[in-house]
Amino acid sequence: MDSFLKLLHSFSLNLSASEVASLKFLCRHKVRKRRLESVENAMDLFTILLEQQDVTRHDVAFLEELLKSIKREDLVSQLKQFVEEGEVNAHGDQLDAHEKSFEVICNNVGRNWKMLARKLGLSEVQIDGILTAHPQDLREQVFQSLREWQRCRGRDAKVTDLIKALRDCDMNLVADKVQQ
Repeated sequence: MDSFLKLLHSFSLNLSASEVASLKFLCRHKVRKRRLESVENAMDLFTILLEQQDVTRHDVAFLEELLKSIKREDLVSQLKQFVEEGEVNAHGDQLDAHEKSFEVICNNVGRNWKMLARKLGLSEVQIDGILTAHPQDLREQVFQSLREWQRCRGRDAKVTDLIKALRDCDMNLVADKVQQ
């Protein structure tokens, strides 16, 4: 079972209705009003934040900020302990290995990023989620698609796979730049 989801579930059981209401208010700039209206508990809110990738196992900064804002230092400390134990950053070292490749791809792929995302095995639902979460930021869409690919593949996410996918999309110049 995913330890990060277990942690979020634990948090949701420890949040009162008024705290959930406060979290919903604090998320107004991130989550559309209609979606917020459907939130009945913390799990509903966490699910939306996960779908929009505002909170991921690799990036818990927004969640930490939310918990601090509602003065739940006990949950903040649990989150920090979880991060320190390496659970959240279990794949963090791999991101460092891919960081330059991601930067090159983000700077050079542009509007054809969805084709690349499909070649990397992302589903239409994942692609739509990225589009919804970052509608006006093309570079962030590219970056998040690469992060999602890496999250899904875990330790099997290899730069060689990125290069092959780029070549399969006829993005040979970008593939060459990544190889360098």
